[in-house]
Amino acid sequence: MRSQYCGEVTQQHLDQTVTLCGWVNRRRDHGGVIFVDLRDRAGLVQVVFDPDREQIFQLAEQIRNEYVLQVEGRVRLRPEGTENADLTTGVVEVLATGLTVLNAAETPPFQLDDEDVNEEARLRYRYIDLRRSVMQDNMRMRVKVVSALRQYLDAQGFMDIETPMLTKATPEGARDYLVPSRTHEGAFFALPQSPQIFKQLLMMSGFDRYYQVVRCFRDEDLRADRQPEFTQLDIETSFMGEQDIMPMMEAMIRQTFKDTLGVELPDPFPRMAYAEAMQRYGSDKPDLRIALELVDITDLMSAVEFKVFSGPANDAKGRVAVLKLPQGSALTRKEIDDYTKFVANYGAKGLAYIKINALAKGRDGLQSPILKFLPDDVVTQIMQRTQVEDGDLLFFGADKASVVNDALGALRVKLGIDQDLLQAEWAPLWVVDFPMFEWDEKDSRWNALHHPFTAPNFDQAQQLLEQPGESLSQAYDMVLNGTEVGGGSVRIHRQDMQKAVFEVLNISQQEAEDKFGFLLNALKYGCPPHAGIAFGLDRLIMLMTGSDSIRDVMAFPKTQTAMCPLTDAPAAVSERQLKELSLRLRAKAKQSA
Repeated sequence: MRSQYCGEVTQQHLDQTVTLCGWVNRRRDHGGVIFVDLRDRAGLVQVVFDPDREQIFQLAEQIRNEYVLQVEGRVRLRPEGTENADLTTGVVEVLATGLTVLNAAETPPFQLDDEDVNEEARLRYRYIDLRRSVMQDNMRMRVKVVSALRQYLDAQGFMDIETPMLTKATPEGARDYLVPSRTHEGAFFALPQSPQIFKQLLMMSGFDRYYQVVRCFRDEDLRADRQPEFTQLDIETSFMGEQDIMPMMEAMIRQTFKDTLGVELPDPFPRMAYAEAMQRYGSDKPDLRIALELVDITDLMSAVEFKVFSGPANDAKGRVAVLKLPQGSALTRKEIDDYTKFVANYGAKGLAYIKINALAKGRDGLQSPILKFLPDDVVTQIMQRTQVEDGDLLFFGADKASVVNDALGALRVKLGIDQDLLQAEWAPLWVVDFPMFEWDEKDSRWNALHHPFTAPNFDQAQQLLEQPGESLSQAYDMVLNGTEVGGGSVRIHRQDMQKAVFEVLNISQQEAEDKFGFLLNALKYGCPPHAGIAFGLDRLIMLMTGSDSIRDVMAFPKTQTAMCPLTDAPAAVSERQLKELSLRLRAKAKQSA
């Protein structure tokens, strides 16, 4: 039906007859001559309808935006002074000699060039939203990135192997999406949160290097970088440790950025221990484009009478830290109040501050409502430790260490963006040496910081059982611009160590056998040392396209309430379908007044 794409018509086609198909991007009537910008996935080209061709011209008068056309015409140069340097087709136009309306279109619910369309409308009419150039560019970038990743892994000897979509529910991680079985009454499949166990079994099966671009499912609360179904690049290798797989994976990302964006990332990526990241940045995924750092002053506050500071300073789980904003004294009271409200979202009860107006004047050169609570020597030591200069501003956090880290860590990023403090376009980082477990005070039990198949740094299972809180994991996260884009670890390949981890996690022998019996059994039959990683493709491509949400790099995403406005999913099903599955809906009990 066509000889080439609209966006591919250039000067090399001068005086040739072409046949094009596409959508009417815009129609203009200029003094009896009709101009149509005809659009397809490759771009758009200007088509001219001359009134001398009366039959074609009359038909062209009837067409409107988003009509689907087939146009035959001769390629010619645009008149001098009318060229469009922003288009690859901008020096030529097509003089129509034939026109077929393949399909008419009603007025779209929104204009494709409107940047302020409600997201609900965009998702409800996603097939129209996807026609917009920014969405077409995002999807093209997605294809290029996935292709580059595949090419790299194929060249390194990795095998693309599919794993099951219908599997078994697991006791760890987010909630599973359950699928009832018709043939096994009362039993359920679960959609996989990741192919973790299956890719480990592939290593036990001798495939050595595996990868898969795979859909994963998690029934969890959503954010801008979360979806109930998402795409991972899943990778596993045999006979490799973290010092082997990490350079290979960062080389893959470097190559992908070079091939798709023309960007040279650092070689090698810097590495940082989890403890250092939390101490300096309050986050295990710090954005290194921002030079701001947290400075710990817990020791300085332990003896002050001001309980707001001394309380957390003398609490083993507390922390007092300060964040310096260079030349931040220019902030207004309203701006500081806004930042106080911001940190409250992370559990902070307030945001104390000191403005450094004139350091040489001592206390008289400082401005703060908290100065009256601090002794002179403490103030002096804070000034020295933070290395402040005139015009700087100090923000204080005092609470449980987790609250201080969350609040000041988030404030650090917000200040960096608001005050235009980004020092680079791209800042990759490996975060390593994570704790193996974290203590859940609510349930009084240990939880795996990553997942229960991560290998600890202890060689002996007994040592892990005796000192779970002292163990670090052989895990590694790849962070890019403050976003975790990949997470992996060396896996447990000995049955005794895997059983010990289950015991620390309070997973009984019976539950371990019920849930992971096949894995424990497989570990008895010659399991090689192995390691792997999974990259969140949606997050990675979101960053690479400069998008604000992963929904903008997915063809058909869900909303933040995990529903699809396009198809109205999830939806009710018939009584007949429920009966076939031996299911019956139970009405929620009404609460009495």
